[in-house]
Amino acid sequence: MQTVAARADGLTILRLASPADGEAWRAAFAGAYQEIWSEPPYNERFSSEEAGAVLPRTLRIPDQITLLAVRDSGVVAGFAMAYPVSSKPDVVRDIRGLLPIDHTFYFAELGIMEAWRHAGLARQLIERRLELIDKTRFTHVLLRTSATKNAAYDMYKRMGFEDTGVYMEVASRRNDGSFRTDRRLFMAKVL
Repeated sequence: MQTVAARADGLTILRLASPADGEAWRAAFAGAYQEIWSEPPYNERFSSEEAGAVLPRTLRIPDQITLLAVRDSGVVAGFAMAYPVSSKPDVVRDIRGLLPIDHTFYFAELGIMEAWRHAGLARQLIERRLELIDKTRFTHVLLRTSATKNAAYDMYKRMGFEDTGVYMEVASRRNDGSFRTDRRLFMAKVL
């Protein structure tokens, strides 16, 4: 585990390198994950076990970049995960022919707790992931966001990500217990 940045608002950004690094943060991460994705536009419901499994699963992916924005008190204020797109077969299926699979990095997760939104944390986590990508191996970055144009879409556009015009339907359990799909848009950036 490595400290990447210390912020004036009391948050520290950590880079986790292995599942062992994530153990101390697993429960706090799971709570943040559940809360963030339960909000619009996704309205998704994850059990504690499902949410808790995300961190160690991601930390086992070769060449992953996992960042947590945390407080000393054990609170996870935000997270950002990325790894080679080749590790995400469902995404590869949808973007094959659009981007070079072996040279594309995938920004898999970005979540900020409501209390820390609109303070530059999301942008900082995106910038840090961009800095940490091995640019001798990867030439493109891909991410997926809600097809509903919102503040996240606008932020990505300002940071140089382009709307690919390619969409993916994502099925998940919603807050009301039903299983439904929602539409996600792929955005890409040349490094």
